[in-house]
Amino acid sequence: MPMKMDTGQVVDYAARTDVGKVREHNEDCYCVNPVLGLYVVADGMGGHASGEVASKIAVTTIEQQVAQGCGLVEAIGTAHAAIIKGVKQGLGKHGMGTTVVAVQLEGGSYTLAWVGDSRAYLWDGELSQLSKDHSMVQMLIDSGQITRDEARTHPRKNVIYQNLGAAEVEGHQVSVERGVLYKGQNIILCSDGMSDEVDDAQIAEIISQADNVEEAAENLVTAAIDNGGNDNVSVIVISAPADALEKPRSEGV
Repeated sequence: MPMKMDTGQVVDYAARTDVGKVREHNEDCYCVNPVLGLYVVADGMGGHASGEVASKIAVTTIEQQVAQGCGLVEAIGTAHAAIIKGVKQGLGKHGMGTTVVAVQLEGGSYTLAWVGDSRAYLWDGELSQLSKDHSMVQMLIDSGQITRDEARTHPRKNVIYQNLGAAEVEGHQVSVERGVLYKGQNIILCSDGMSDEVDDAQIAEIISQADNVEEAAENLVTAAIDNGGNDNVSVIVISAPADALEKPRSEGV
C-alpha cells in the first residue's frame, strides 16, 4: 500500500506472513512503519510460546528505539538485551531467540541491518542479495568448500551462529549495509521460510512478473508454501519512493 512519509516521500510496500504447511504456530513477526521509514522481519526460535515471544520483543523494541531516534544497530542491540531480560522476567522460555533483518529508508538512502539468516534482496531488473547470512553454510561458501547451490540442500543449512537473545554468544554481531534506493528498485525482506523454499531464479521471476508490490509479496509467500511450506514464511516488498533518483549510468543500468 502506498504511504506518505514525513519527508514527503510516497513509498509503496506490502507485507505478508503465513504459518506454512508444517508448523502449528507462526514464530515470525514483522513491522512496517512508513512514517519512520522502518521495515523489519524477525524469525523466532525456541518453539511454541518462545520463538514468537522473542520475535515480538525484537520487532517492538526496534520500532520503539528507532522512534526515539536510535540507529538500527543500536536498536537491534537493545532488542537483544530486551529478549535476555524477558527470559529472566519469565517471558517465553530459556534459549528463545530470533533472527532479524531491518531496513530504514531516509531521503533516497537506506540503511540495512541484520542478525542471523533472515535476508534482504535488491531487485533492479535482476536480483542480488544484500545481506549475508550468519550461518554455517555461508562460512563454507566463503571458504570455497561448497557452492551456493550445494548450500541449499546442505544438512546443516539452518545452523546459524548469530541471533538475538543468545546470551552465550560473545562479540554479538550486527551486520550493516548502506546504499541508495533508486527509481524502479525494490528491497525484499524475508524470513528463511521464504529463502529456503524459493531460489533466486524463482524470486526474480516472481518479482519481474508482478504488477505491484502486493502481488509480488503474495506470490512469493504462495511460492514458498507451494514448494514445501516447511517453515513460517514472511515477506516485505518495498519500492523506491515515487520521487527517487534515477540510477546513474556510471553505476549500471
